[in-house]
Parts: sequence; structure tokens; C-alpha cells
Amino acid sequence: MARNKGLMSEQLKYEIARELGVDQIVATEGWGGVSSRDCGRVVAQAIEIAERSLAQQNMK
Repeated sequence: MARNKGLMSEQLKYEIARELGVDQIVATEGWGGVSSRDCGRVVAQAIEIAERSLAQQNMK
């Protein structure tokens, strides 16, 4: 069974990583070097961004 490529763009993931201060870890060790807690923070931030985007679309 093929895996989905992912819903988040690589650019968005790196922007969020930069905002949360884990971009150096990603750059040197890859996403596997990022702690579970920090990965959870990345996902939470992505969800917030998506919710804001949907709310803005619904206001139009």
C-alpha cells in the first residue's frame, strides 16, 4: 500500500520549524532528529494555520 506524500508542503513544515526554533535540528539531522514533543508542536501549529485559513475562507 502506497503512503500519502503528505498534506503539508515541505515549505510550510520548514517555516513552522523555523518559528519553533527546531530548524537547525532539521537541517543537520533531518526530521528524525526532532523530538516527539517538537514534532507535536509542529503539527499543532499547522492545525492552527489550517483552522485560521478555513475561518477566513468561510468569512468570504
